[in-house]
Amino acid sequence: MNDQLKNIFFQLLRIGLWGEGKLILERSLTLNDWTIIRQYAINQTVEGIIYDSFLFLEEQQLPPQVLRFKWAVRMDQIERHNEKMNQVIAEQFNLFSGMGMSPILQKGQGVASYYRNPNHRISGDIDWCFEADGYKQARNFLKAKHPSFEDTAGFSLHYYWKGIHVEHHKKIFDFRSPLRVRYLRKLLSEYASQKEKVIINGVPVQLIAPELQLLQVNIHILKHLITYGIGLRQFCDSARMYHSLHSRTDSKALAQIYKKTGIFKWTNLLHKVLVEYLGLPDNILPFPYPETTNVDWMIDEVWYSGNFGYEDERFKNGQHSKFFHRPDSAKRLWLNFKRYVRYAPEEAIAFPIIQAYSKFLGKDSD
Repeated sequence: MNDQLKNIFFQLLRIGLWGEGKLILERSLTLNDWTIIRQYAINQTVEGIIYDSFLFLEEQQLPPQVLRFKWAVRMDQIERHNEKMNQVIAEQFNLFSGMGMSPILQKGQGVASYYRNPNHRISGDIDWCFEADGYKQARNFLKAKHPSFEDTAGFSLHYYWKGIHVEHHKKIFDFRSPLRVRYLRKLLSEYASQKEKVIINGVPVQLIAPELQLLQVNIHILKHLITYGIGLRQFCDSARMYHSLHSRTDSKALAQIYKKTGIFKWTNLLHKVLVEYLGLPDNILPFPYPETTNVDWMIDEVWYSGNFGYEDERFKNGQHSKFFHRPDSAKRLWLNFKRYVRYAPEEAIAFPIIQAYSKFLGKDSD
């Protein structure tokens, strides 16, 4: 995609994300232009947000009718999938709660509630975490009633429930550094009384406190940047959460949380991306980032890698290894280590150690 189309893409993304603004064009867009924009929207899993921008475009600026029809069909599929996910979330929350567990919804549909149109956010799966020994209880339930589940690396398990992919996680946060475990436990304890709920299909589903929700989503972004990359959808998640939770978060406390978890420098990069590329007002941020912060290199990586690095054309002809799913994995991991070690050194250094442990020794096997 050339720079002109890239600029238009980000204009559309900002319009759809915030529900305001006008599209400024130097020339009319052709069917081929729109086809390219749509493909990049798919790669970045933001086709729903781009679609939401159409309401604010002038008639002559809209995509050709044939493409709008295809886009509308895709949106209907996304909406139906999200409705089905919501049904499963409500059912499982009631089920696990009824058995004495305390399930907490992570990311996904919880984050979607902060969007202008929650049903247009693409969500791949349902993520649960549990308080106390809930993870073990839920796993024992699955062993008895749903034995097709599979334990996975990263201290998790996954399965399908009525056709929807579901994951259970032992850890609420995607931190790899073992040096932060005690502090993260302390955080969960301190914010235990500030949990929030989101109503899904009439069921009040539990979320963690606003500050911890932001930490959870932002460390998830960093986790994937350090590995194979991540798409713009997750950055949109962060922007919408900052905007929606602004009045309910303690800015000073959030700054301290980022500092004590070792990701403050990287958070400055994230914040500048949210402001300059996604249009988040800078007064919404909990603290200002240095004016000299350079994020062009990071947004370039996000642009190339797409959703979790699967669409990165730079490596599509790379070598495959039996130990990794993506081509040129070792090279990609090394490059990302060098990029991010200066901004989040503990996380970058701990990644290969914890990943190997969780893959070969940290999986449940009974």
